[in-house]
Amino acid sequence: MSELSNRNEESRYDLGLLFTDGLPDLDDASGYRGAVAARAAGISYRQLDYWARTELVQPTVRGAAGSGSQRLYGFRDILVLKLVKRLLDTGISLQQIRTAVNQLREAGVNDLAQTTLMSDGASVYLCTSNDEVIDLVNRGQGVFGIAVGKVLREVETSLVELETDKPEAMDELAARRATKAS
Repeated sequence: MSELSNRNEESRYDLGLLFTDGLPDLDDASGYRGAVAARAAGISYRQLDYWARTELVQPTVRGAAGSGSQRLYGFRDILVLKLVKRLLDTGISLQQIRTAVNQLREAGVNDLAQTTLMSDGASVYLCTSNDEVIDLVNRGQGVFGIAVGKVLREVETSLVELETDKPEAMDELAARRATKAS
């Protein structure tokens, strides 16, 4: 991969883009249906729906617009979904996760690959350097960490696998329509 494409790839994961509103409208084809987003993030569709309705993680490509409409999630949305899932799995409360997601949106960190979410089991801390991680651990506050760059690569891999496995990536409604049409 060339240096230019590496830079383009890295800028795609800029936290400013990941967590900021006011992005340009994206083509509907660039989004992922709820079922695919849920599978890639490792959560149930029910969790996805609840988190969207409670505004924890809302789809940025296209939100629900009434009965029968489908939400479309962007890559950054799926990354946030997977991070929320990881934090929940470690025992962090949904209320604390909500606070952490809001802080991430406001932080404006530029390099996700170098970002680590640390927690003491109650609070979540955003660390953007190894020194910050070491300082947190030395103060006895860090119990576990989540390397955002690793989660980012996991989401990419999941989406690639789901893309190559198209029939399974379709949601139930799309599968029924395909069966009915043939």
